[in-house]
Amino acid sequence: MSLADVIKTALDQMQYIAKTETVIGEPINVGNVTLIPVSRVSIGFAAGGAGKDDKASTGAGTGGGISITPVAFISVRDDRVQVHPVTPFDPFLSKIIAMAPDAARKISQFFSKKDESDKEK
Repeated sequence: MSLADVIKTALDQMQYIAKTETVIGEPINVGNVTLIPVSRVSIGFAAGGAGKDDKASTGAGTGGGISITPVAFISVRDDRVQVHPVTPFDPFLSKIIAMAPDAARKISQFFSKKDESDKEK
């Protein structure tokens, strides 16, 4: 297979993956709401080749990558259309959410102790 054939095959496959349906996903129906995922598609590609006049040494290579990242959801409900952006992962927020059950328990214990001391007075 020649370098040109390898490049054409790779680009054809990338084009198939990065089609419009990948960026604007298939609608998902949930009850009376339709959700449409929206993604960002990034593609990187490189190709190269080498050879000699004697045809004794030839070589070719290609490489590429595709990244598909969700960026938003479009919700359709009756006549109302809204765009809901997907925010990047925030490790600080994740820590707060992970601590929430413990914090709720401590707050509950605090108020229970306060109620008991108020009853004693």
